[in-house]
Amino acid sequence: MATNAELAARFEEFADLLEADDVEYKPRAYRRAAENIRAHPVPIASQVEAGEEDAIENIEGVGDAIGSKIVEYVETGTIEELEELRADLPVDMAALTRVEGVGPKTVGSLYRELEITTLDELEAAAEAGEIQTVKGFGPKTEQNILENLEFARTIGQRQLLGEARPLADDVLAFLEGVDAVDRCEVAGSIRRWKDTIGDVDVLVASEAGEDVIDAFVGWDSVDSEIESGPSKASINVGEMRVDLRVVVPEEYGSALQYFTGSKGHNVRLRNYAIERGLKLNEYGAFDVSEIDDPDAGQRVGERVAGDTEASMYDALGLPWIPPELREDRGEIDAAAAGELPDLLTREDVRGDLHTHTEWSDGNNTIEEMLEAALDAGYDYFGVADHAEGPGVVGGMGLADDEILEQVDAIRAAASTLEGDLTVFAGIEANIDADGDIGLGDDVIDALDLIVASPHSALDQDPTAAEARLLRAIENPAVDVIGHPSGRLLNDREGLALDAGTLGEAAAEHDTALEVNANPRRLDLWGSAVKAALEEGAPIAINTDAHRPTSLEYIRWGVHTARRGWAEPDDAINCWDPERLARFLH
Repeated sequence: MATNAELAARFEEFADLLEADDVEYKPRAYRRAAENIRAHPVPIASQVEAGEEDAIENIEGVGDAIGSKIVEYVETGTIEELEELRADLPVDMAALTRVEGVGPKTVGSLYRELEITTLDELEAAAEAGEIQTVKGFGPKTEQNILENLEFARTIGQRQLLGEARPLADDVLAFLEGVDAVDRCEVAGSIRRWKDTIGDVDVLVASEAGEDVIDAFVGWDSVDSEIESGPSKASINVGEMRVDLRVVVPEEYGSALQYFTGSKGHNVRLRNYAIERGLKLNEYGAFDVSEIDDPDAGQRVGERVAGDTEASMYDALGLPWIPPELREDRGEIDAAAAGELPDLLTREDVRGDLHTHTEWSDGNNTIEEMLEAALDAGYDYFGVADHAEGPGVVGGMGLADDEILEQVDAIRAAASTLEGDLTVFAGIEANIDADGDIGLGDDVIDALDLIVASPHSALDQDPTAAEARLLRAIENPAVDVIGHPSGRLLNDREGLALDAGTLGEAAAEHDTALEVNANPRRLDLWGSAVKAALEEGAPIAINTDAHRPTSLEYIRWGVHTARRGWAEPDDAINCWDPERLARFLH
C-alpha cells in the first residue's frame, strides 16, 4: 500500500517534470500538495480504501484534480499523466537536479538539446564542451557543472536535523565573532526544526555586507565556494550547503520572518495582512490602506514594522509565533484567538525514560548511565534495555531471567548513587506483528517501566499496523509506546499509522506515545504529535540513548514535540516524580 511519503514523492516528481516543460503555476501547487501529503498524520491510502475521498480533498493544497490522482495511484500504482510526462522527459531528475545550478528547467533544456538523461551523460557532455553550445549556457556554466558533479554524487538525501543543526550552530558562532555582523540567525526549515534539512540558511544584519561575505567565504571550515556577491554567498561544508544572506539592520526582522516561515504560513500571513490594509514582505510591513496600487513596488506605503521579527506580527495584532509552529497548521488563527500553546522547553524535561546499557546493545554500564543522568540534572531516569524478540539488532535482547537479574542490578546501582535520582528499572519490549510484547507475568510485576516498540514487520498494511499498535496500547502492562512507526529517516519509512486514532486509544488507556529524540528517528514527528495531543494522549520525549553523550539527543526531541504544539503538561517526563510514579504504577 502506498505510503504518504511515496505519494508526496510522486507529486514532487510531477512538479519537476512540469517545470522542466516550462509549465507555470502548476509546479508550485504540486509541491505545496506534496508537502502537506508528506506531513499528513493519517495514512492517505487507508482513507482512499475506506472511500473517504472528501477527507483527502480537505488536505491543504489537495483539490479535486490532485485528489483524483491520489486515488488513481492508490488503486493502480500509477498515474497516467505522470507516466506520460516521464515518457516525454525520460531523465534521472532527482540526480541531475542535485548538481548546483541545475534545476528542472535546465534538465529539460539539456535533454531536448543533447539528450542528457543521467549524471554520467551530463559529465561526458561537459567534458566534451557540448553544454556551452546550448543556447543560454556558457563556458562558466559548463565549468560550474563539472566542479559540482562530484559533490552531487555524494549526496542524494536531505540531511538529518541532528547533523545539520550542529553545523548551523558552528556557522552562527563564527559569524558572531565577525566585527561587521550586528545580528545573525538561521532561517528556513532548520529554524523550524524540521526532521530533515535541504541546506543551512543563515541571515545576517550588517551595514557592511561585503565584509561579512569576505569573512564567510574565507572561513577555514569551507570546503568550496559555490558563489558569492555583495549580499549573498553559498559554500559547501562537507556534504552540506550553507547559504548566507546579508540585510541592513532595519530590515533584519522582516527578512527573518520572511525567510523562516513555510510557504503556507507566509502566504496565509500575507493574506491576513491584506485583509487589514497591510502588505508584508522581506523588507517590512507597510500600511497600504491609502495606496491605489499596493503592488507598484516592494516598499510601497508607510513602513510600520520590520526592524524586529516580533514587530511584524505585532503590526497585525498578533503575538510572535514560535518558528516550530509556522507550518500553516492553524497557528495564525490560534494566535489571533490568543490560543497559542505555551510550548515546552528543554528546561521542562525532568528525566529520560528510554535508555540502554551494555546489558543489551548499549556502550556503557548501568552505573555510568546513572551518573550521566545526574550530570544532566535529571530528577529521574529509566533504564530500558532490549528484551529478546524479532528485530532486535544482533539478537542482543534479554531473556526473562536476564531481565530479572538486571532489575536487581539496576536497584543495586541506584542505591549507591551519590545524588538524588529516582531510578526506574525498565525494559524495551518488542511489539510483534500481532501486538504481543512477549514478557512473562513475573517480569512484568518486577519492572517499574515498560516501553514497548515495533522493531520488525514494519511493512505491514495500515490496518494490521493499527491493530498491532492498538493492542499494545491497550495492554495494561505497557507504559510507553516507543518510536511508534519504527521509521529510520533516509533509510526506512516504518509503519503507516493514524496518529489521531493511536492518540485517542493512548488517552483512554493512560499509555504515553514516545517522541523518540534520536535524530535518525524523531518518531513521532511534529504533525503526528499534534494529532495525538488533540485526542488527549500523553507523550514521552526520550533519547533512546545507548551512551552518555546521546542523552543530548533530548534537544531534537524537545523541538520535535514543540512542532506538535506540545506544552509541559503533555509530556510525562516533564511531570514531577510523584505524578510520574503514579502514572507508571
